[in-house]
Amino acid sequence: MGKTLFEKIWEKHVVKQIEGGPSVLYIDKHFIHEVTSPQAFKGLENRGLQVFRPQQVVATADHNVPTLNQHLPIREELSRKQVETLKQNCEKFGIELYGLGHPYQGIVHIIGPELGITQPGMTIVCGDSHTSTHGAFGTIAFGIGTSEVEMVLATQCLMQSKPKLMRINVEGTLNKGVVSKDIILYIISKISASGATGYAVEYAGSAIRNLSMEARMTICNMSIEMGARCGMIAPDDITFDYVKGRKFAPQGETWDKALAYWKTLYSDADAAFDTELNIKAEDIEPMITYGTNPGMGIGVTGHVPALTEISAEDKPSYEKSLHYMGLEPGTVMKGKKVDYVFIGSCTNARIEDLRMVAGFVKGKRKAEGVEVWVVPGSKQVEKQAIEEGINTIFEEAGFMLRQPGCSACLGMNEDKIPAGKYCISTSNRNFEGRQGPNARTFLASPLTAAAAAITGEVTDVRELIS
Repeated sequence: MGKTLFEKIWEKHVVKQIEGGPSVLYIDKHFIHEVTSPQAFKGLENRGLQVFRPQQVVATADHNVPTLNQHLPIREELSRKQVETLKQNCEKFGIELYGLGHPYQGIVHIIGPELGITQPGMTIVCGDSHTSTHGAFGTIAFGIGTSEVEMVLATQCLMQSKPKLMRINVEGTLNKGVVSKDIILYIISKISASGATGYAVEYAGSAIRNLSMEARMTICNMSIEMGARCGMIAPDDITFDYVKGRKFAPQGETWDKALAYWKTLYSDADAAFDTELNIKAEDIEPMITYGTNPGMGIGVTGHVPALTEISAEDKPSYEKSLHYMGLEPGTVMKGKKVDYVFIGSCTNARIEDLRMVAGFVKGKRKAEGVEVWVVPGSKQVEKQAIEEGINTIFEEAGFMLRQPGCSACLGMNEDKIPAGKYCISTSNRNFEGRQGPNARTFLASPLTAAAAAITGEVTDVRELIS
């Protein structure tokens, strides 16, 4: 029987199989940031250990950094302390740090791919659930806890049980105004926020193969939002072209050797998956969430489910969610007023996302009463946006282009959405308080978010594009 993409990479990285237990898995790249690493470094110190392979660890500051005036000291005390502690630990243990002011600083899951650190066939971990982003390159990439961060720092290995395997095939051609964020929000709305729990998910099909690398990263990024251990897409010429020539990509003969291996990374025709789902691209319309988990999503022309559409078992949590969001069952989402628009996060803060938004808003002006934050995912994205004049387009539209960081994806820094306000966000989570205490979040694509910024309400972007 043939092997899946996941199995080919997994088997190549198993150092030891514990009988009746997990595998000891070798980790090729370990990304760290300021939030989940301090306790891990403290653990190493307490045990008198060094980082086993510091050259395979990449550090950056992203969660706690401000996105305005990054040249000044961080105002929030806890945020400042975490960023300073990361700097001290990296100096102490000999780890490369892309901190504030460094030209490579940015959101950890954006800098890895854009620098060519992320490459097909790797195993990649980070103390961050959205590490699944890197799976877009044909890697096994997943988030880990702080104790596991310490384990990888100490040994470059990790004990992991092999997950079940799921393939989601998306075939066909996407409709006008529908982008990759809509694909993944549609999938999650169909199978729920726990529908892929215990699985490694491979995305396949013609609609997936036709996506850019940035779009593929958006899909893999949100695999965790349906409970998956990781998400992945087989590498192809689009992948290879993206990686080639980047800062840390292989060169010369090393490139040729790597490429030959990467071309073997696909699921064989007779490979077996535990579960397989088939989706028609034509069935997907621009998506919007209405509740407090990413599975609570509908097409932008749809309505919040009526109570009669919800099972008796789910009604209590459903009603609690709608109460938090200030919505009634049966509400039509189109036309719902918004206060903030956030375009950013490790899901949608790449240069392609900013170009998409700029192309749509050029010559337009944001609605009165709406505050729009556009936060690039890295210093390199920020630099490209300025070089291409995207910053000027945003300025003329009344959008604020800020500096790189996780920003309003999570209420862990200065960029919080005020209590009770509605925000259309291109990020990945709409949990209670995710964007700030009592903030209310609608997840959407960059295009749908941009349309809301211009109209001041949830809008079907298809009505505004030719």
